[in-house]
Amino acid sequence: MMQLEGSCHCQGVSFTIESHTPTPFMRCYCSICRKTDGGGGYAINIMGEADTLKITGEENLTVYRAKRPGGELSDGRRHFCKICGSALWLADQRWDQWIWPLASAIDTPLPKAPEYVNLMLDYAASWADRFEGDNQTDFREYPVESIEDWHRKRGLYEEK
Repeated sequence: MMQLEGSCHCQGVSFTIESHTPTPFMRCYCSICRKTDGGGGYAINIMGEADTLKITGEENLTVYRAKRPGGELSDGRRHFCKICGSALWLADQRWDQWIWPLASAIDTPLPKAPEYVNLMLDYAASWADRFEGDNQTDFREYPVESIEDWHRKRGLYEEK
């Protein structure tokens, strides 16, 4: 298990979380990630154990629930610094044992992925090119393979 340390740009919020799955490998091109997280038109989430999340500057957090196409509110709660606007992590009460920090918010050096998944490509902005190269798999929507399964299959799951 790897301890991750993260923060926002202005340092108004910092956090730590333990992760079995610290390799950032997913690039999401959906409009929600593009508009709330920026970063070249995609966001990279990793996964942490919710019961290990420790936050400093919690008073500087705000939460946003995105609207899906059709206006339905997403179950995901995106956590941001309300001072600088940095996107930090996503939480979803349907899977309350996990938190999905954005790799861009992590300050701890993360392992480089041996391969990548480009997902939600049907929703990519016209200007957001898919990364080219070997060792990439594309999905028009969301893949079935979980973050945990991806790490385990490749021998990258960090045991305790």
